[in-house]
Amino acid sequence: MIYLLFKIVFTEMALILTLLFRNPLREFVIMGLDRLKRGRGPLVAKSVGATVLVVLCSAVYSAMEIQRRAREGGAINPTDEVLKASLLLQASLMGFSLFLAMITDRLHYYIKELHLVRQTLEGLINLNKHS
Repeated sequence: MIYLLFKIVFTEMALILTLLFRNPLREFVIMGLDRLKRGRGPLVAKSVGATVLVVLCSAVYSAMEIQRRAREGGAINPTDEVLKASLLLQASLMGFSLFLAMITDRLHYYIKELHLVRQTLEGLINLNKHS
């Protein structure tokens, strides 16, 4: 699961970099995000995000249980140490993934708004020139 989470995080980072800088892929990414936000896309995104959030909370809770056992028992065995490290890595990657998804959504929204404002401003400038 860790490899899948790394792939998701790096893909989201590449998507954000594509949205931040002007390049030939930016228009295709914006069109793709527009299509994803139509129909059942938002419902699917919210349900996947909620599922990832529940798994994130479960991983954090399990790591806290291991930490609690270590505090009560005094010593922690190597298996629990490895399990705790793995759970914390999974939880942090899921948190980063959710955060990057939110950043991607906001960037898409701001780019669309900026495009609308520029079109309106150009229309007003052309109207003033011809008046």
